Amino acid sequence: MTRLSVNINKVATLRNARGENNPDVVKFALHCEEVGAEGITVHPRPDERHIRRQDVRDLKKAISTEFNMEGYPSEEFLTLVEENRPAQATLVPDKPDQLTSSSGWDVIANADLLRPIIERLHKAGVRVSLFIAADPLQVRAAKEAGADRVELYTKPYADGYAADREAAIRPFVEASEEAKRIGIGMNAGHDLSLENLEFFHSRMPHLQEVSIGHALISDALYLGIDETIRRYLDCLKED
Repeated sequence: MTRLSVNINKVATLRNARGENNPDVVKFALHCEEVGAEGITVHPRPDERHIRRQDVRDLKKAISTEFNMEGYPSEEFLTLVEENRPAQATLVPDKPDQLTSSSGWDVIANADLLRPIIERLHKAGVRVSLFIAADPLQVRAAKEAGADRVELYTKPYADGYAADREAAIRPFVEASEEAKRIGIGMNAGHDLSLENLEFFHSRMPHLQEVSIGHALISDALYLGIDETIRRYLDCLKED
């Protein structure tokens, strides 16, 4: 069963636009859980332009499903993870001022950086996932660095889906097969949507989790959050 983790960054962006607490990100996360979401994802950035550090603390106390914290492994981020001990920390190679994730780790080149960080988070009891491109070599490097899972960066799949979905999915299937072969878990995220998620899921039998934010929150403007989450869950149903 592939879990749906709802990334609530955009909800925090809307709240921050007015400087008050509407919408309430904790209340929204709890409602997502009630409707059927199996996880909540946040990506606190240094400038707190959406999720704030206090949001992380409040969410950790409130939610009952799996909590996933994404971020660049700066000392500030690592300390926040250790303080709150989410189920999973997803490490991304983003620059501090980056709008959104736009590439995965070159784990081969950054193994010496990542290995001690992974060990540190393991000591805090946190599962570690590395955000990578759909490349079997990077999957293998992530396993060798000690990661528990990889999160495949799916924007290339989303960009190529309309033109040739078979070609778009091929590298992801290859990465999935390598992950299964060597025994590392596999997540996916970035630009997955109601248009392309069902096909992606159907071809990725070892997929454990998808993290979806921007498309899901955008769909909710038209469909409402309850119906939106139900439709995303439908895309993840087993045959």
